[in-house]
Amino acid sequence: METYTAMRHFADSWGLLVMTLFFVGVVFYTLRPGAKSMAKDAAEIPLKED
Repeated sequence: METYTAMRHFADSWGLLVMTLFFVGVVFYTLRPGAKSMAKDAAEIPLKED
């Protein structure tokens, strides 16, 4: 089996699963209840004076 074929089979099976789990983790991290204050602070950064 060629290297390209092996990597392609890995990406088709486990790579998609890993990327999906990473995306779901980022969404849950962003939307968790404790993230509201962090998001508010980040949204106010452009409005802060030097």
